[in-house]
Amino acid sequence: MEWIELRSDTLTLPTEEMRDAMRNAEVGDDVWGEDPTVIRLEELAAKKVGKEAALFLPSGTMGNLVAVMTHCSRGDEIILEAESHIYYYEVGGLSAVAGAVPRLVLGNSGVLDPDDVRAAIRESNIHYAPTTCLAIENTHNRGGGTVTDLTILAALHDVAKDRGLSIHMDGARIFNAAIALGVDASQIACHVDSVMFCLSKGLSAPVGSMLAGDADFIARARKNRKMVGGGMRQAGVLAAAGIVALEKMVDRLAEDHANARALAEALVDVPGIEIDLSTVETNMVVFDLSRLGIGSNEFAAELSAEGVRVSTRPPHGLRAVTNRHFTADDVERAAQAVRTVCCRHAAPCSGA
Repeated sequence: MEWIELRSDTLTLPTEEMRDAMRNAEVGDDVWGEDPTVIRLEELAAKKVGKEAALFLPSGTMGNLVAVMTHCSRGDEIILEAESHIYYYEVGGLSAVAGAVPRLVLGNSGVLDPDDVRAAIRESNIHYAPTTCLAIENTHNRGGGTVTDLTILAALHDVAKDRGLSIHMDGARIFNAAIALGVDASQIACHVDSVMFCLSKGLSAPVGSMLAGDADFIARARKNRKMVGGGMRQAGVLAAAGIVALEKMVDRLAEDHANARALAEALVDVPGIEIDLSTVETNMVVFDLSRLGIGSNEFAAELSAEGVRVSTRPPHGLRAVTNRHFTADDVERAAQAVRTVCCRHAAPCSGA
């Protein structure tokens, strides 16, 4: 069976140009600062987001962890959106390893309200953990790929800086946000002190994420990366693919957005499922099955039997993530597979 793979954009495969670049990469020992390809990638990444310096890491989770370790002392409080990736999906590392205490603020589809953040910042009190950092996720995974726009980012920046907080952005998909807003990624990152972004999602590199900030922050982050086991040796083999990702793969993300929108519009009237089209801003489509009386795991298994793979958000949520392997020609096939499964469980039903 030829699968339509919509579980995640992490499942993208490297391009042939990336494979060639990896094969021919000039390498050295990166822990010693002697890998020329890693150095080139870090300089390129910093420039892309308008920061002084950048650091190459194996994963986005490590990038966020290192950022929290660098911004916060143990016992400090960090403000996060209640369903943020750092809090929800990173195995509690911000507390277990970085020693930070999460303070959660519920956003609107993942987008924080500056007034809510202001209210969450604790006053100085002997009983309280000091609030020292604000983390923003843009785009927001559990929000459905939603984007925090520049006006809200500027307001969040002002709130944080008025109270002396540093700001980190989990920008795993910051280039998706930039495409959606029609701006350069640096116009997003200028509102934060540090930003992590992934090379291995829609940009299609096989491995790796970047953490960017000012030179002093990155110097301290480099040591924290080493502490948590992220120091790599001849990492230029991996960095070479990241260079291709940043130079060649950013603009085409607009195709993923268009395909996600087309898929959402093809599904919005299917009996038994609910989609909020207002959240389909980038490359994700989240839909709810509550009215079907079927769990997300069961639905996903039946959909897989039809040749379409999606990720689950139990008990009744599903997520489809478009990527460069999912084309405009695949939209109707995927939509028809969803209709077929829905029609087994919804009545009356037509169009299967």
